[in-house]
Amino acid sequence: MPSLFVLPFLFPLFLEPTIPPADVFSECGQLVVVASPSANGKNAKLWKFERSGGKWKAVGPAHPVNLGKKGLAWGRGLHSAKPGEQKKEGDLKSPAGIFRFGAAFGYAEKSGQPLKMEYRHLSEADICVEDPNSQYYNQIVDGAKLKADWTARESMLRTDSQYKWGIVVKQNFPPEPKGGSCIFFHLWRKKGSGTLGCTAMAEHNMLALMKWLDPGKKPLLMQMTHKDYEGYRRQVGLPSLR
Repeated sequence: MPSLFVLPFLFPLFLEPTIPPADVFSECGQLVVVASPSANGKNAKLWKFERSGGKWKAVGPAHPVNLGKKGLAWGRGLHSAKPGEQKKEGDLKSPAGIFRFGAAFGYAEKSGQPLKMEYRHLSEADICVEDPNSQYYNQIVDGAKLKADWTARESMLRTDSQYKWGIVVKQNFPPEPKGGSCIFFHLWRKKGSGTLGCTAMAEHNMLALMKWLDPGKKPLLMQMTHKDYEGYRRQVGLPSLR
């Protein structure tokens, strides 16, 4: 296998959510919640929570993030199938659902601070494959070491600073053709500027998140509308966003 990040379900918006397997929440010690007032909006907020002694505690204040230019659509993750609009390749929507995080990445050799997460230093050859017909679809690979079988890909070493720091979101893993690819947390151009489907934020907030996340605590990302998060919160005892 090539050296890569394998990113990470397409599912029918918005009825009462079905609870994933109990151990998804019972094993979770860190929770990242990105909640939007509307499925069609591009502005949301991010909360960080840590569980200790069976109780959830907020870690720092909530902060703003940018979603896809066209809002949210249900992605493929740890959640069960949902009726409504589904995440598709190129739809300019961020994936809604429950997800794991992959590795952190960036332009620097190292972050300058110890990270608990795996970290990948991006090179000029690193690309993320967006072609659903490629065997490398929805993966970050070293393009110089592979025989190209893709017609669409994104350079990870961009000419701007958006990927200076980032985190892979395991959406659409294992990859389902046209289920959406290359979904990250990354730096924003500016507050309120919609993305192509990722979740973007200010640099100081990204660095704080990267340094805080601990794979040993099995962190989860819950990204959805406030209404859908409230459905999960009532059923499985998640922390309030108020």
